Amino acid sequence: MKKLTVVIAALALLASCVPTKKLKESEADAAALRDDSTRLANNDKSLENNIDQLKSSIANLKDQNAKLNNQNSALDQQTANQQSQLNQSQMTLQQQQQRLAQLQNLLAQQRAKSEELKNKMTEALNGFSSSDLTITQKNGKVYVSLSENLLFPSGSAVVNPNGITALSKLAAVLNLNPDIAVNIEGHTDSIPIRGRYQDNWDLSTARANAIVRVLVNNYMVDPVRVEASGHSHFDPIDTNATSDGRAKNRRTEIILSPKLDELYKLIES
Repeated sequence: MKKLTVVIAALALLASCVPTKKLKESEADAAALRDDSTRLANNDKSLENNIDQLKSSIANLKDQNAKLNNQNSALDQQTANQQSQLNQSQMTLQQQQQRLAQLQNLLAQQRAKSEELKNKMTEALNGFSSSDLTITQKNGKVYVSLSENLLFPSGSAVVNPNGITALSKLAAVLNLNPDIAVNIEGHTDSIPIRGRYQDNWDLSTARANAIVRVLVNNYMVDPVRVEASGHSHFDPIDTNATSDGRAKNRRTEIILSPKLDELYKLIES
């Protein structure tokens, strides 16, 4: 009986120990679960933060990409504009080069015509003294300079016979070259004129007009081609302080110019 009592007590003690152990294990498991839950919650929070940061980074990258696209579009437009300007500049340069070539060609033609005209005048007037008549070429024009001694008596605007002869030969060349403009300039020395003419302006103009009348009335030079002007003593070719210089200044210049209509049109365009 005593043994049975001991056994029963031992069994009771054993039975009371088993629930306590399981309870502790359950509590430990619960604590572990709570820790895991806390860790998971923290991980979730960290992941959410990371996601927010990634979203922010993505948004920034999108903004940067949009800006870069805009910049690329602007650069493309700028490049297109610059290319257009370059093309326009090249076209303008090409046009200017073409105009320059045309101008050079026309000027070369003018020089050739002027040289040809000078040779014709030299041949036609070769019988006159170089002291009375000179022919030069300058700036695309031909200058026929006739002395007072060849053309006029002193202080007069009436052309003398030698002058008529010279003008007849000159007119013959002009009539064979109708595209030549004729500008006649009268010049005097600085000694004041006395007598019929009011002053040297009057005399120089009268002499130029007298040459025009001989060319137009006697030798049928087209009057549309001819201009006359008087310069008095204000355009000398030598000094008026000596008799030789004054003699050179008393002259009539017939300036012959090839027509430049094409050249002027090109310049105006």
